[in-house]
Amino acid sequence: MKITMDDRAKTLLKTLVERYISDGVPVGSRTLSRASGLDLSPATIRNVMADLEDLGLIASPHTSAGRIPTARGYRLFVDTMLTAQPLQFGAAAQLEPQLQHDQPQRVIANAAQLLSSLSSFVGVVTAPRKVSVFHHIEFMRLSERRVLVILVAPDGDVQNRVIFTAQDYTQTQLVEASNYLTATYAGLTIEAVRERLKSEVDQLRGEIATLMQAAVQAGSDALADSQEQVVISGERNLLTVQDFSSDMGSLRKLFDLFEQKTQLMRLLEVSSRAEGVRIYIGGESMVVPFEELSIVSSPYEVDGQVVGTLGVIGPTRMAYDRMIQIVDITSRLVSNALSSK
Repeated sequence: MKITMDDRAKTLLKTLVERYISDGVPVGSRTLSRASGLDLSPATIRNVMADLEDLGLIASPHTSAGRIPTARGYRLFVDTMLTAQPLQFGAAAQLEPQLQHDQPQRVIANAAQLLSSLSSFVGVVTAPRKVSVFHHIEFMRLSERRVLVILVAPDGDVQNRVIFTAQDYTQTQLVEASNYLTATYAGLTIEAVRERLKSEVDQLRGEIATLMQAAVQAGSDALADSQEQVVISGERNLLTVQDFSSDMGSLRKLFDLFEQKTQLMRLLEVSSRAEGVRIYIGGESMVVPFEELSIVSSPYEVDGQVVGTLGVIGPTRMAYDRMIQIVDITSRLVSNALSSK
């Protein structure tokens, strides 16, 4: 639903959100009158506040005469009123030594800690998706209809998988298939081989097509198993957030989320397909359906290819302009640290 508001209402909403983010207490008419710079009577401000409440943009807590933004109000603020500060080159230069390229795992762990320490909330980073490239494929007969698949990557990384085949193969047939598949598909990624197989499966001899499809599946499974998917830092920071600390039920649900990690992975996967910084407020993401929680995320690249996502998770009452800066700078630093110089 499109929300229509006049400039006066927009100014008051912007002022209310900024004051609530800054102070953490419901904002009353008198405060709004002073902070907005508008020459309006208290009655007029109350009328505008009532209109904003009817639109679902602000709400009135039971214990206070003031108002606080709703998730919908934050969304409108972020989309139309937020003035994010430009990236400060000096800030990035100061942070760069903390993400010096050593080992990719260490860069990722340091990035999660950096996001957490800068934001005072939770830092999350998905580990880079390794591009699995075949350099050499070998099949070894273990027993009837049990075959060991050995996948060797160009960097020497070896993945082994036992597969069960519908028919029995002799070792001679397996060697022949190994030689053919290595000669035909060496240097291609698992995804590229999978696509090639879709169009070429009819031309391949039955046993070679079957073995290749099994090898591709084994390679995908091995890759999925070998990667730590999400690195999280600073979960305990949420214990000190005023918005959560009084509600142990919410906190328990949040910690369950961090334990499972799979929901976070799905959310961050969605984020990695978008360009630039993305902001999810309240239950918008559907993947992490917490009304009190916001996520600011951005993909990062290695040598020009998006390989993962990083972000900050905190309360909806966060300084979004600052979080955008933190996430944007960190994604650039991680991209630089992991890319070939």
